[in-house]
Amino acid sequence: QVQPVESGGGLVQPGGSLRLSCAASGFTLDYYAIGWFRQVPGKEREGVSCISSSDGSTYYADSVKGRFTISRDNAKNTVYLQMNSLKPEDTAVYYCAAQAQCYCSGYVCYDTPGDSWGQGTQVTVSS
Repeated sequence: QVQPVESGGGLVQPGGSLRLSCAASGFTLDYYAIGWFRQVPGKEREGVSCISSSDGSTYYADSVKGRFTISRDNAKNTVYLQMNSLKPEDTAVYYCAAQAQCYCSGYVCYDTPGDSWGQGTQVTVSS
């Protein structure tokens, strides 16, 4: 069963940094694109970033470009999302999803019905 597991969330002050991890449980991460999404209660889920399985191409939402960096370590079966210069509007539950490919157009990334999701990790940016 494909089951990503997120970790690394927490409370951080504005301007601070966090690194989220998406570890693969029960599958080999190499074969999947990994997308990071976030959701605030009452709002639509937003695609944040994606890294492809084929050539490591990366994609970012316009709201995080230049502040967030996605990377993968296939030896550790883990994808990371380094988040710098965090803002209060980055507060959300962050999810990673194993996807057949990155479904991104411009600065927007999408989820699909076939994606496999983790349970999410809370990120709160507040002073």
